[in-house]
Order: sequence, then C-alpha cells, then structure tokens
Amino acid sequence: MEALSPMASPDEIHVEGDFDSPTSRQIVSSLPFSATCIRIARDSYPNLRSISSSANIPDDAGSSKTVEGDFGYVLEDVPHFTDYLPDLPAFINPLRNHPAYKTVKQYWVNEEDSVPLQVVSQKDTSRGVHFRRAGPRQKVYFESDEVLPCIVTCGGLCPGLNTVIRELVCGLNHMYNVTHVLGIEAGYKGFYSKNTVELTPKSVNDIHKRGGTVIGTSRGGHDTVKIVDNIEDRGINQVFIIGGDGTQKGASDIYKEIRRRGLKVAVVGIPKTIDNDIAVIDKSFGFDSAVTEAQRAINAAHVEAESMENGIGLVKLMGRYSGFIAMYATLASRDVDCCLIPESPFYLEGKGGLFEFMEKRLKENGHMVLVVAEGAGQKLIAQSVHSMGTTDESGNRLLLDIGIWLSEKIKEHFSKKRMTINLKYIDPTYMIRAIPSNASDNVYCTLLAQSAIHGAMAGYTGFCVGQVNGRHTYIPFHRVIEKRNRVSIQDRMWARLLSSTNQPSFMDKKDVKPATDNKPKLPSGLRPMNGEKH
Repeated sequence: MEALSPMASPDEIHVEGDFDSPTSRQIVSSLPFSATCIRIARDSYPNLRSISSSANIPDDAGSSKTVEGDFGYVLEDVPHFTDYLPDLPAFINPLRNHPAYKTVKQYWVNEEDSVPLQVVSQKDTSRGVHFRRAGPRQKVYFESDEVLPCIVTCGGLCPGLNTVIRELVCGLNHMYNVTHVLGIEAGYKGFYSKNTVELTPKSVNDIHKRGGTVIGTSRGGHDTVKIVDNIEDRGINQVFIIGGDGTQKGASDIYKEIRRRGLKVAVVGIPKTIDNDIAVIDKSFGFDSAVTEAQRAINAAHVEAESMENGIGLVKLMGRYSGFIAMYATLASRDVDCCLIPESPFYLEGKGGLFEFMEKRLKENGHMVLVVAEGAGQKLIAQSVHSMGTTDESGNRLLLDIGIWLSEKIKEHFSKKRMTINLKYIDPTYMIRAIPSNASDNVYCTLLAQSAIHGAMAGYTGFCVGQVNGRHTYIPFHRVIEKRNRVSIQDRMWARLLSSTNQPSFMDKKDVKPATDNKPKLPSGLRPMNGEKH
C-alpha cells in the first residue's frame, strides 16, 4: 500500500488542540472558507496547543474537538491518531482498486461533510451542532496486513448482535483484506479471563439468522488497565465494542488509557440498547425488531381479552427508563386501550385515575388491553428494604415487577367493586430479546458495521457510530453517555399515542406544569373555531 504524506492534499487545513481558546477562535474565523470539517497544521499555527507525546495528554482527552464556523456552525469532531501520533504515515485506501467500488461515483466522503443534529430550523436559526459524516476516506492509517481487530459484546441481548458481528468480520475481510479478526468471549472480562475465538467470514456466514451473540456477553467486569494491558500484549490495534451506554462509558475509559500510553489502537463503539435510550442517534439497532415482535404478545393479549367477559390483557414490555418500545408497539397495534411508560406518571385510585378509565372502557367494549413498560410506576410500588437502591453488575437500578404488582392491584380493585374480570398477564421480555433481527435491522446493522470499519481504518478513534437524521456519523463518546434518550410527553409523538388509545394522561395536578400564557397569535384573516377565545 502506497504511503501518503500527512499533508498530501493541498486543500486540507489541519486543526488540532484547544479550540476554545481566543487564539483558536480567531484563527478559525479568519479562514478563507466556511468551516465545516477542518484541521489546522501545527506548523502553520504554532500558537495552538499541540500534543507531541503521551506525557502531556489532557485529562479531557475523551471530550470532542470543537470547531466553529459561520452562522453558528459547530462541529463536534472526534479524536484522530494524528492528535497524539503526529508523524503517523497515511496510505492510499485499498478500496480505490476494489472492483465493487471502482464504478461508484462520489464514493469517498468529503472531509468537509458533516451532519446537523437538528434539521428543523427557521430563517434566523443558527446552524447549530454537527457531527462528522461516516464513510470511507481516501487515506487510511493502517496497512491491511498489520490490522488485528477484536470484537466484544457487552450487556443484555438484543436483536442484531450477530448481524453486527458478521458484518464487521466480512466488511474487514472483503473491503480491506483483513484476514485475522478476534472475538472476545463473555464481554469485557473476556479480555483478561477468557480465551479469544478466531472469527472468519466462513464461521460467521449464517449467524445473522440466529438470536443472541456467538461470542457471548456479560455485565460488568470492566477493568480498564487489565483490558488495555491485554490489548497491548496481543497486538490488537482495532477494538470494536458493542453495548449500551454503560458499555460505551467503559469504551471511553479504554480509549483514554490507550491514548495516555500513546498506542496506535482505534477504539470504536457501536451503541446497542433494545430500549432505544441512547442519546443523539435516531434509533438503536434491534429496536424495529423488538417493536415487531412485541406485536405478537399484544395480539395474544387482545385475543384473550375479547374472548372473555370483562377480559383484560396486560402486557409488560422492555423500557427501564424509556418507554419507546411500549409507545411504538401501542401505535403499531391499534388494539391497545392504554399505555403506561416511565416518563409519564400515573395514579390508580380516584377521579381521572387508571382504575376509573378501566371501568369505563370495560363498560363500553367489554374488554381492554393494557401495555406497560417495565420502568413505569416504580414510585407506586411498595418498596421493600432489600430492593431499594439495588443495582445489577452494570450499575442499572433493579426494578420491581410492575406487571405482577399491577395485576394484583387490578384484581383487588375489581374484587372490591364486585365486578368479575378475567385478567391475562403476558411478559414476553426474554422472547423479544432473543430473536434474530428483522430485514430492516439487518440493513441498519450492516451500515453501522461498515461505518465503524471505515472510521477505524481512517485513523479515527474514541467515537461511536450512529445514524443522525438519516445519515451515518461519528459521534464523540461523551455525547452518547452523558444522558439517556427518553420519551418527551410534551412531544407530538406522545400526543399521537394518547389520541390513538383515547386514554387520559393520568397525571396528577402536581405533575402537570402550568400552561404558558404566550400563545401564538393567529395569522391575519383566521378566526378561532366554535367561538374559542384566543
């Protein structure tokens, strides 16, 4: 593979260092173009802070590099090898001569391409935050025969794990001629307590047809120093980490330690959560499959409910902190009468409560279906001394079973009312987690895996791949681990659900924020309907 100079392209301007300093901002603002994805060379602008060795790696090495441009443009960039290994040689991307890509026009991603975090704007809106667009670059920082990647899966199961593993292995082999790929067994602890397994295109050929993960998974077991020691000892130079926000926190720590040691090792995260609670990205892989499979449980509950006098079908779905699966499964089903999620408080007794609504719906229809996310109503459940504050090995709060608790409460209420009901409770949690991914998720997993490979080969590190507004991007670790994605009950999507089920909000007065008096003015020539005051 032919080597390139780090400054091979005369059109590239390289930026490194402290982008928040007044000097840096003055330099960026004086550039002869609107900055999108840019780099500034140290020798061109010596006032910028440079990183020449691992001894002066900043404590905030895991945070993003920020570049500002015209009209409020902000690029939250991701780390690159050249940030701390400035003399690293670059090579021509082997895809240039790949028969599959020779005829593809505009296959290379322009270095100035970026993807906006917010796409809805008004004429005076700032351009806002952008992320680096994912995809193949003309330059790479690995030769094919030197690459030794590893893949690890952590946390709970999710549809699509095997598909991501397969596409990482096949993509590395078919696109970049990488012949050796290691699978780390049993999660993070597998780096130092388990054997590795060799993954080849032949061995992973049909694993996408099966649920689970062929290399195993576990919760916890993260020991940064032990993991990086193992990576260094084995000569691994690309680490692909598949897991949720807790796993990505661990990946961020691994990246920081690798950078502190000055190692040429790319650390790439592929976010995985069946709950769809990863921030920034459009959705997590496996989410579509989970919503589709949840329909089977809801359909079964509906059949049971409508076949019995005063039948009630209660379905508990995943959603520890975020109710996306319950919300989307409810909207897709059209058979659900009520949906309860963690983001929307509810109460049982009294006017406007859940039980009053259930009584009304049973009198109207003779049956009803209730969907509840596992994290809903936790404050209502009587906490035992042994369960309060308990967490699992990943640090997630252990939840009390809302499904069983709510079933008993419903039975008690209607027993007091001397009203006969037939309640069927269905918990399909582990059935949903264990299925293979559907066609939509298979495509999504493929694109995520290939984006991760292109980023690692191009020398980027310390980032997650994810789809933002329909485009695949490289996102700094801190953006996906600083908060969770949650359902906004003041958003149109939740309003659509309420109008679909025709359920009340169930929120107590103290939980409802007072409405603002700043109502938008009606356009001229329009009048309120039915004499409504505006």
